[in-house]
Amino acid sequence: MTDTTDTLENRLSRIHLALEQERLEWVDDVIADLEPAEVALLLESLPPNERFRLWERVPQEIDGEVLLHVHDEVRATLIEDMDHAEIVAATSGLDTTDLAELFEDLPRQVAEDMLRSMDELQRARLQETLAFEEDSAGRLMRTDTIAVRADVNLETVQRFLRWKESVPDNTDALMVIDREGRFMGTLPLARLVANEPDVAVVNLMDSEVDSIQVTMKSRDVATLFQTHDLVSAPVVDDRGMLLGRVVIDDIVDVIRENSEQALMNMAGLDEEEDLFAPVLPSAKRRAVWLGINLLTAFLAAGVIGLFENALEKIVALAVLMPIVASMGGIAGSQTLTLAIRGLALGQISRTNSQWLLRKEVGIAALNGLLWALVVASLAVLWFDSLAIGGIIASALVINMLAAGVAGIVIPLLLRRFGLDPALSGSVVLTTVTDVVGFMSFLGLATVFLL
Repeated sequence: MTDTTDTLENRLSRIHLALEQERLEWVDDVIADLEPAEVALLLESLPPNERFRLWERVPQEIDGEVLLHVHDEVRATLIEDMDHAEIVAATSGLDTTDLAELFEDLPRQVAEDMLRSMDELQRARLQETLAFEEDSAGRLMRTDTIAVRADVNLETVQRFLRWKESVPDNTDALMVIDREGRFMGTLPLARLVANEPDVAVVNLMDSEVDSIQVTMKSRDVATLFQTHDLVSAPVVDDRGMLLGRVVIDDIVDVIRENSEQALMNMAGLDEEEDLFAPVLPSAKRRAVWLGINLLTAFLAAGVIGLFENALEKIVALAVLMPIVASMGGIAGSQTLTLAIRGLALGQISRTNSQWLLRKEVGIAALNGLLWALVVASLAVLWFDSLAIGGIIASALVINMLAAGVAGIVIPLLLRRFGLDPALSGSVVLTTVTDVVGFMSFLGLATVFLL
């Protein structure tokens, strides 16, 4: 049994030491005591040499499950280290949904060998799953659904379950269908065991259950599970035919992946990037966004260059100038983060975006006035100039207002153009707050001080 008080850091330290000292039996004992997801996390947390040594110690019967839980980039490196027979063996015990997740990452020859090793029904199910878009309910759903007809009684259902001897994991209700296979509702297991055997399913089923369209985006499915506290949900096609079900286990993975994606994208990184990837490919990935940021920095520098004369004559402007841009950047980042979160959760639409924009402008105005007063007072004390204090206060309010507007408008515009706000929003926002901040501060100084 896994020791829940043992932290990842402690395990990493002990495994690192055990591998150095060639205490491989101890490593085997640690792995045997962990869940596949925990083994995957350990693998992701080790440098390449130690990772491959630990991977060699992972029991073959859990190889497939471990591969499912590691990030794509780490998975690719592990698969490269396996021969064809090992990969086919590792995937042999996985269900159709899990196989579909791994299938497209496999070498072509290995994928063909895996298909040949399947029976006809399993092969057909896998190909049907792969036909759906990657980020859809069709890829998430499981086909291990128990469905019963509405016109039978509970005794018939109970006999059927006894004949099957087990039910799939996370089964909180049975799916109810008509003679053609169209979804009609669900029969909660609690009602199945708490009522008389001669009661018909149609009299106990819950017909108000919302079904999930097979083409629905996985992000929207996750939102549905969160808002309705679901354990499982039926998946149907456009004719209402029951195809399978989505269960909470898979939704937890979707939520985790979406959270990681949002966090990494805000830094311009790929959520699948291996923390211990080689220097060259990691540097190439980061160089792209560094280059984009450099272009925006030159744009801000160009604005500053327009006021070169003012900066030469009044040194205080160069000292105070970063304050205006910094305050606007922070204020805008706060608004941008809230907007991106709202878009991800489906909370922002055309009907409420104007209200939200007015709210953020109000917040920016209040905070702008507050901190403008503070900064202006310090500037007056520092440089003994009321004019400089008034100018920086005015510029600060202007930039805070611009930041509040940009923090809402930028992610909405990026979403409308099909771009990911989390990936590029912060770069655009920084450009706006820098340009507006420098332009307002230096422009006002040029007008009133020169």
